[in-house]
Amino acid sequence: MGDSWRKLSEERLFDGAHIRLVTKTFEVPNGQTHDFEVKAEGQVAATLPLTPELEVVLVREFRVGTEQVLLELPGGLVDDGEDPAAAAARELLEETGFVGDVRVVSNVVDCAYSTRTKHACIATDCRRVRDPDQTATEHGDVVLLSLRDFRAHLRGGRLTDVEVGYLGLDTLNLL
Repeated sequence: MGDSWRKLSEERLFDGAHIRLVTKTFEVPNGQTHDFEVKAEGQVAATLPLTPELEVVLVREFRVGTEQVLLELPGGLVDDGEDPAAAAARELLEETGFVGDVRVVSNVVDCAYSTRTKHACIATDCRRVRDPDQTATEHGDVVLLSLRDFRAHLRGGRLTDVEVGYLGLDTLNLL
């Protein structure tokens, strides 16, 4: 079906510090032309980190989109040329001060109107090796949750990387 869509053009609409928007013009199967606004975003990696005691390592931080404090899985941008598992390990250390055995378990389409690929990762045998980094825009507190409490949090609709949580738990046979 997608082969009958023909991309005619792409134009940059907005370049912000955190968001870039483009307009993509397509000829659709019925011959009409339509414009679509798309978030032009890079790759990210998010991780379900577990300690040897099967506690989930999370970060509690203020998020500007919701204007609320959320309890989230660690993650962030994959730098150009960076291996997604290495990016996940870097973000885990920066945001939580924990290290572990990190691996990518899936790649997820982030949104129908985004170019982003999200690398869903797990990190096992996580242990704290230092304090987390505090940056100008990231000030989080590390929280450890039991699997039972994390499953409840996952079902509660207050986690931005729900798919990463479910894919990680499924991979580890912990659902």
